[in-house]
Amino acid sequence: MSDKLRLGYANIDVVDMDEALRRAVSFAGQTPCRFVVTPNSDHIVQLETRADLRRVYEAAHLVIADGMPLVWASRLLGKPLPERVTGSELMPRLCAEAARLGLRVYLLGGPPGVADLAKVKLEERYPGLQVCGTDCPPYGFENHPEQEARILQKIQASAPDIVFVALGAPKQELWMYRAAPQLKSGLLLGIGAALEFCAGTVRRAPVWMQRIGAEWIFRMCQQPRRLVRRYLRDTEILLIIFREWRKR
Repeated sequence: MSDKLRLGYANIDVVDMDEALRRAVSFAGQTPCRFVVTPNSDHIVQLETRADLRRVYEAAHLVIADGMPLVWASRLLGKPLPERVTGSELMPRLCAEAARLGLRVYLLGGPPGVADLAKVKLEERYPGLQVCGTDCPPYGFENHPEQEARILQKIQASAPDIVFVALGAPKQELWMYRAAPQLKSGLLLGIGAALEFCAGTVRRAPVWMQRIGAEWIFRMCQQPRRLVRRYLRDTEILLIIFREWRKR
C-alpha cells in the first residue's frame, strides 16, 4: 500500500503517465487478462454506496487518477500523485506503442458508427496499428446474457492484445470485471468518451482548461442535460476528502 493513495473506497496507484503506460503495455497480450480503471470524482462518490463497484476496484490491476480533484486531494492527504493520468491521453499513447510492438487492439463501445470512424482515424495516425475489430453494443446489452456472450465471442475471435472499453461509467468497469476471467489474456482499459475524441465526433476541452482542472466546465456546456446533475452530485467528494484528512 506504500505506493497507493487511499481516497474513500479507492486505492489509487501513485504513478505518472510513463509508468502507467509501461504497466499497461506489460499487461497487453499476457495471461491472465487484466483491467485498468480510471477514477474521477464521480467514481469516488459512487463507490460510497455501490458495493458492486467496490468489488471492481478491489480486483483492478491498475487504478489511475483521471480527475484533477484527485490530484489536488492527494497533496492535501500527504501522498501526492505525480500527475493526472487520463484514459483519453493513455489510449493514444498505447496505440502508438501497439503500432511499434505489433500489438492488436479492439474498440468496444461509443455511439453507433463511432468505433468504426475511430478505427480509420487511429490507423491513419499510427501507421502499422492493427485495429482487429470494433463493436457498438446495443443499449442495455448488459442485461441480456446472450448479447454479452456474443460480444465476448467476437472479441475472442479477433484475438486482441488490448481492448479499449468505451461504455461509460460505471457500466464499462462492471463489464471489464465480468469479462476479464472469460477473456483469459490481454488488457482491458476503460476510456469513457475517449473513443469519441479519437473519432472527432466530440471535441475535448482546450489543453489549458485540462491543466487547471476546468475540463468539466467545457464538457458540461456540451452536454448540460446529462452532466449538470452528475457534477452537482460529485461535490460530495469534498466530504470524502475531508473525512480522509481527519483520519490522518
